[in-house]
Amino acid sequence: MRLEYFEMIDAVVRLDRTAGTIEAVAKVPDASPVFEGHFPGHPLVPGVLLTETMAQASGYLILAHLGFERMPFLTGVDKARFRSFVGPGAVLTVTAKLEHDGSGYAVTEAAIRHEGKSICDAELRFRTMPFPEGLDAPMRERARTSGLLHLAGIGDGAST
Repeated sequence: MRLEYFEMIDAVVRLDRTAGTIEAVAKVPDASPVFEGHFPGHPLVPGVLLTETMAQASGYLILAHLGFERMPFLTGVDKARFRSFVGPGAVLTVTAKLEHDGSGYAVTEAAIRHEGKSICDAELRFRTMPFPEGLDAPMRERARTSGLLHLAGIGDGAST
């Protein structure tokens, strides 16, 4: 994780495009300015960043499902539940399952676990749209470095 840059997913470890599932790893840094204020002397990953982590894993799943033809943008978070705290140094397992895709919208069920323990889960809604100008290449590069393109069998060029 690079919290300050909102790069939450370190690696995609499993992708099943047919089943519509993904598993990723997010390693919480040992130190971050985020922890200086949340909370002084008792550092915890904010719930909003855990939600963003689930959204990014879900976004990768949707990108792979759509063959990088459209970009998912988070539009809603429903049924979010936070069950435990996450501190510095934790290695998180992030999963998502595609529940719906159609009419320019996608819905996933996502969850985060740490050492087998449920941390949080939510239903996430996305609007899928053409890539804004200039965003396709950086998204492909991030997907390449995370391992998503390899697992999805998608080339890292502009055409798919």
